[in-house]
Amino acid sequence: MPPKKRLLSGMRPTGKLHLGNYVGALENWIKLQDEFESYHFVADWHTLTTDPEHTGIIPENTREMVTDWLAAGLDAQKSPLFVQSQIKQHAELHLIFSMLITTARLERNPTLKEQVRDLDLETRMTYGHLGYPVLQAADILMYKGEVVPVGEDQLPHIEMAREIARRFNHIYSPRRPVFPEPEGRLSQFPRLPGLDGNRMSKSLGNTILLSDPPDEIGRKMRTAVTDPQKIRRGDPGRPDICLVFTYHKRFTPQGVAEIRSGCESGALGCVECKRRCADSIIAHLAPARERRLRLEQRPQEVTEVLRDGNARAREVAASTMNEVREAMGFG
Repeated sequence: MPPKKRLLSGMRPTGKLHLGNYVGALENWIKLQDEFESYHFVADWHTLTTDPEHTGIIPENTREMVTDWLAAGLDAQKSPLFVQSQIKQHAELHLIFSMLITTARLERNPTLKEQVRDLDLETRMTYGHLGYPVLQAADILMYKGEVVPVGEDQLPHIEMAREIARRFNHIYSPRRPVFPEPEGRLSQFPRLPGLDGNRMSKSLGNTILLSDPPDEIGRKMRTAVTDPQKIRRGDPGRPDICLVFTYHKRFTPQGVAEIRSGCESGALGCVECKRRCADSIIAHLAPARERRLRLEQRPQEVTEVLRDGNARAREVAASTMNEVREAMGFG
């Protein structure tokens, strides 16, 4: 059997995860963990780019997020789960890579431009925020990641990592490249809108959490926006512009044709449509919710998973940095 390709991906520690995190990333990780040699990390240093003042919440957010990873189905035996800041080699490789890319290239990054606009950072963007794609490149290439599951907005960062890998190899190891050029892989549903139709975000209050109990999921779904022209049952609807139908396509795939027909004819009212959607989401999340409840009774299990993952990641990182130093002549 040929060796498996190596997959690397991470998330900022934001606490309990929502459906957007699940559909856009976590579900894809779970599907790919048998196909690839996978490494998944808590990107805690990356939180400093936009919020350097509230580091005290990071440990609890990390624990909650990793609990959701495990509950959703990530297997820590197959895929080491680790914390970025516990692998100090990330900082060393980031420093080296920062010498291989221009500020002009970083400033052209479309994802960064979007963040600056959305977070109103025009006059207070930090040096670290400008260069965080370089840290992300170090995160990926430290483990010689060949495949990186990402959302659409992160594809420019993967291209930057490819550029940095090429430049390092060209300068320091042209005969025997140290780093592969990683490829981004999108999930089928890279973005799931929030209940109000905007980007799903806990700060906007428009999310369904993976850990929400069934009655809370039902309550939240009742607030979801629908086709504004479908006011009463009997009114013909336009499912392709309806948020609830988007959710159905992901969580009720076997019933999409019937739901579309009922909506367009007016036979299916929005209240019933939302209830059916909530039921589908509840059923889909039930196994993860049960596993999470068990993990909450055994918090030490999450601590042990991270301790083991940190040790395994540290071993790989040390090996990579030995190659880097040798290629650069630092010995």
